[in-house]
Amino acid sequence: MNTEPQVVTKTPKVKKEKIQSPGRVVLNRLLKNKLAMVGLGIIIFMFLFCFVGPLLSPHSPDAMNFAMKKQPPSSTYWFGTDLLGRDIMVRLMYAGRVSLMVGLIAVSIEVVIGGIVGAVAGFYGGWVDSVLMRIVDIFLSVPFLPMMITLGAMLSDLDVSPDKRIIFVMIIIGVLSWPSIARLVRGQILSLREQEFMQAAEAVGLRDSRKIFRHLLPNTIPSIIVSATLGIGGAIMTESALSYLGMGVTPPAASWGNMIQAVNNFIDLMQRPWLWVPPGTCIFLTVMAINLLGDGLRDALDPKLKK
Repeated sequence: MNTEPQVVTKTPKVKKEKIQSPGRVVLNRLLKNKLAMVGLGIIIFMFLFCFVGPLLSPHSPDAMNFAMKKQPPSSTYWFGTDLLGRDIMVRLMYAGRVSLMVGLIAVSIEVVIGGIVGAVAGFYGGWVDSVLMRIVDIFLSVPFLPMMITLGAMLSDLDVSPDKRIIFVMIIIGVLSWPSIARLVRGQILSLREQEFMQAAEAVGLRDSRKIFRHLLPNTIPSIIVSATLGIGGAIMTESALSYLGMGVTPPAASWGNMIQAVNNFIDLMQRPWLWVPPGTCIFLTVMAINLLGDGLRDALDPKLKK
């Protein structure tokens, strides 16, 4: 009888690597990008400042106190007062709402029009592509800023109320800015429609609308997100420039652009920096933060990135 002890060998456990979804991979890359996180933090702060800040402020954006005109920052008015004795800080918050909403809504219009036109042109090709791309060329050949100034002057001549004027500014910026996204989407659709999954969709007999909106356009979303993110900064800059020139948002409605425009003489410019530095700083920080986040998204969504 064999009485020797049996040696039991334990096989080492192999650690299984956790498979991450594409969305998780993109998120991890984005979180590792320090500049993108700085940009995201500034954007979150700006939204809190503009949409939550007025709820905590004791001042009204339109309350005028002529005895306190052009007062420097103090414990009562942290950012000072403007030409009519209004609190600059609370007006800065309400102005930020206008500028941020102009950027978001204008880019949304731009994405919807550009995405649909680019997808239809890239999917059908032929004469449809030729006609739509010639329309895109016409829009691209129109000088953007002079056209915006002309349309802004028309709104002034028609005495459009400030509330409605904001809506028109959003629509005009969006309608004039869609061609770049249309070209981007068209180029990607031309490549995607030759892929195997589209051949399978063709074999199944899906409708063209389903192929475009359920299979092709979703695959262009990463590029659209990056372009839209950067477009928000451009829309805010455009609105600020128009308001500074008096062609955009008009008083009593406040925007960062028309707050700077109120400083229209050399004395205020040099001796009263609290009148123009806060709105100028908000424009700079917001646009810079959006561009940093857009660059981070572009790097995170790049499939060739190995890090």
